[in-house]
Amino acid sequence: MAKRYMSIWFPFLLTDWMLIRRPEWKTSALVCAGNNHGRMIVVAANPIANAQGIQRGMPLADARAIARQLEVFDEKTGRAEKLLEGLARWAIRYTPLTAVHTDGILLDISGCAHLWGGEECYLKHILDRLQSSGYCVKAAIAGTIGAAWAMARYGKGTEIIPPYQQYTHLLSLPPASLRIPEEVSEKLHKLGLNKIERFIQMPRSVLRRRFGGILLNRISQAMGDEPEEFSPVVIIPEFEERLPCLEPIRTSTAIEIAIHKLLENICQKLKKEGLGIRKAALIAYRIDGKTITSSIGTNRPSDNPRHLLKLFALNISSMAPGMGIELFSLTAEKTESISHQQEKIWAGQTGLENQQLAEFLDRVVGKVGKNTIHRYLPRADYWPERALKQAKDLQEATPVSFHNPLNRPIRLLSRPERIEVTAPIPDYPPMLFIYQGERHSIKKADGPERLERAWWLEGGEHRDYYTVEDEKGNRYWLFRSGHYAAEKSAWYIHGFFA
Repeated sequence: MAKRYMSIWFPFLLTDWMLIRRPEWKTSALVCAGNNHGRMIVVAANPIANAQGIQRGMPLADARAIARQLEVFDEKTGRAEKLLEGLARWAIRYTPLTAVHTDGILLDISGCAHLWGGEECYLKHILDRLQSSGYCVKAAIAGTIGAAWAMARYGKGTEIIPPYQQYTHLLSLPPASLRIPEEVSEKLHKLGLNKIERFIQMPRSVLRRRFGGILLNRISQAMGDEPEEFSPVVIIPEFEERLPCLEPIRTSTAIEIAIHKLLENICQKLKKEGLGIRKAALIAYRIDGKTITSSIGTNRPSDNPRHLLKLFALNISSMAPGMGIELFSLTAEKTESISHQQEKIWAGQTGLENQQLAEFLDRVVGKVGKNTIHRYLPRADYWPERALKQAKDLQEATPVSFHNPLNRPIRLLSRPERIEVTAPIPDYPPMLFIYQGERHSIKKADGPERLERAWWLEGGEHRDYYTVEDEKGNRYWLFRSGHYAAEKSAWYIHGFFA
């Protein structure tokens, strides 16, 4: 398939942007002014200011003398680049490959135009949307980046160059249309070579000797003899599906149907690769230029469209389609290898290997939110706070098994809490303690069990743990931090026995 590019030029980008925000200035001469070595100059001017003789690079004082009623706003560093990047991201609804290109944007439209009824309708639709938003634009479609750029800026109007016919369309254009340096263009004009047709047939050795290799390189790129780098604003992920809508959709049912179709397509591709979705993102492009995003995650890699649709369906009610959604984009942001275990007629999968359990947890997380369900694994460490770790997913395993040879409590506080204790002599368990304002008289006790800190990890006092039972039969896990007579010695409660 032949490559096709669309170049869109914004000749009055900054002033158009300001007029969108200040429509009362549409009938006035408007300029953007910036500081240049301590002097204010005109950075950009609207068509009314240009008609009065105000040009870019002119001192602001001269512009004020020419136009009696001149509206001025200050230049902000990087504003034009930020605007172009935003426009390029907006154009992703028409093609996944968009880029910022000098004073405009560039779209790789290969294989996209037929979705809008052909290149003419495709181009007209995009320009109408931009012009209705308040931007003055010119655009062209060609088989090379250089040809599209040249026709958008130096062509007679909105033009579409058929595939492999850029040579004949570029002959009548000036040398500057080849994106060559200004000094090279001026040198060509001084020699009477003010059109491409007057020097394109000259020997390459002559052109290289007189004008340098940049001219030959630009000619080759415009004609399609040499490739040209295309750097999109958004890197296309490996697994992505797009679904344009013939008519803007606004109902929940239509949104659900669109998501289901996207999931079926992307899961079919993932199955061929032996992969499943762990994290996916949905972007809905509204006709007013805004986007709606929704993301899901799974505990186990899944290639089941029905299950994934249930997760997305939880967020459909919160999606605001506005005047309508014109494009959906679904991306598998994280994938993992998936192995389908052989089913058994006489027994079903149990425990964490049960796929239905994983799907149930996915739906619960989708309803109550992330970071609400956790799985913990044992860790080989005697220090209580480090004896457990949070598992990343249901598949994570550890060589350490859950065991409790020292009869420690199952319920531990996230952080030990300070208590008041009455204790007799060193190494004796406490006689009573006060926790949260309640007094507990100790009837039975066992200990101490001394735990030393890992000095290569952290500093601090050792702990002497006691298992105690109060008059009500409740059992607690207490410890003294430091030695009995030490100044920093203190008592804490750390856990409860069931």
